[in-house]
Amino acid sequence: MTHAREPRLLPVLVYAALSTAIVSSLGMLLVPTVSREFDVSVSTAQWMLTVNLLVGAVATPVMGRLSDGPHKKRLLVGSLAIILIGSVIAALATTFSVFLVGRALQGLTYGIVPITIALARRYLPADRVGRGISSLSVTVATGIGIGYPLTGIIAGDLSYRLAFWFAALFVVSAMLVVARAVPPGPDAQAARHRFDTLGATLLATGLGALLLGVSEGPSWGWASARTLVLLGAAVVVLAIWVVIELRQAHPLINLRVLRSGDVLLANATAIGLGTAMYLGLSVVSLVAQAPSETGYGLSLPVFWAGFVMAPLSAGSFGANRLVHVIARRTSMAALLPIGASVVTLSTLLLFLAHDSLWEVLIGMFVFGVGIGTTYAAMPGLIARSVATEELGSAVSFNQVLRTVGGSFGSAISAAILSAHLAADGHPTSSGIGLVLGVGAAGSAVVFLALAVEAIVSRRRAGVVA
Repeated sequence: MTHAREPRLLPVLVYAALSTAIVSSLGMLLVPTVSREFDVSVSTAQWMLTVNLLVGAVATPVMGRLSDGPHKKRLLVGSLAIILIGSVIAALATTFSVFLVGRALQGLTYGIVPITIALARRYLPADRVGRGISSLSVTVATGIGIGYPLTGIIAGDLSYRLAFWFAALFVVSAMLVVARAVPPGPDAQAARHRFDTLGATLLATGLGALLLGVSEGPSWGWASARTLVLLGAAVVVLAIWVVIELRQAHPLINLRVLRSGDVLLANATAIGLGTAMYLGLSVVSLVAQAPSETGYGLSLPVFWAGFVMAPLSAGSFGANRLVHVIARRTSMAALLPIGASVVTLSTLLLFLAHDSLWEVLIGMFVFGVGIGTTYAAMPGLIARSVATEELGSAVSFNQVLRTVGGSFGSAISAAILSAHLAADGHPTSSGIGLVLGVGAAGSAVVFLALAVEAIVSRRRAGVVA
């Protein structure tokens, strides 16, 4: 790689990851608008979120494994091109079915971060790799904080279709800067192995069944035949996948490296905090737009409701900067309980005080600081314990676990709120409080588990010394 490219490579990778994170956030605020435009029920319109999540969970591990191969740049540009096509289809769609096709293609946004991390690990100078990986990891939270206000501005005053045209514009600009800044040609140092098609098929089937069952469980009923069959099939298929992957010489995801203490710690945190994050986000979005008559609603129009998420972006961005300073004095493993403690504090703040706009904004800012700290630390932990040729698949699996955790959080929130509905169809104040309470309790459990692990590890290290 030429020295001319080095200074601008990281900003370009961050921009590519951020632009796709913004695209992936174009959803929750638009559900009511899409429901009206296509004359479908709100529950049907929710499929614009479900199909995006399903494709993302299936595509992410595949894209992560391919990013360990020699064609990293081609994979990134090709993925951006598919996301672009999806954005254009969603913007032009005249039927809800066609619109869902566009949202499905946009699901590849979830797999962009692992590709950019693999490129950073390969081409950045050694002294900038750690900072680059942590910066790329927090783009998901930062993108939500930018995407929500953008969606609110466009959908509030203009047309929801313009939101997808803006998404297309973002992706086009990302493709152009990637084409110029990322080194051309195949990576000569990358390993060349046969792709694990069987492993990819089994994982896609198992994850698809799991996420579909969890996402639709609240509306289908947790005891319904469809839900039970899907969840049962997911357990069986994923168990078969684990057995087969452990026997493969070059599996889709090397499960052996997941037994490393650092990797296991990062992955457990990904599920736990991913669940807490989406519990909080789903409720805050409802609180912002609900009428004041509910007793908790802030009665904000769509234009302003999106800005409630802006502090999340500011907090995660600031935390990423702070992590670079703190990491010089402590380990990445120590940053996980620190970040989890801040997340716990933020969820507790939201649980106790969410009746005023300033209370919600402060809670979201603190939430962003905690999420930004943990998300910045997780890939660093993984990179420390995983060989370069396995990094893409290991980080992508961590990303999948965040998505699975988010799906659990959304499902738990939906199940609680559907059981606590007022006569006007809005969730009751007790339902909102219960969801926030569950999120605070879950965050506290994650924090306590990480704190205990940190204490045990320090004592073990002292004994060895």
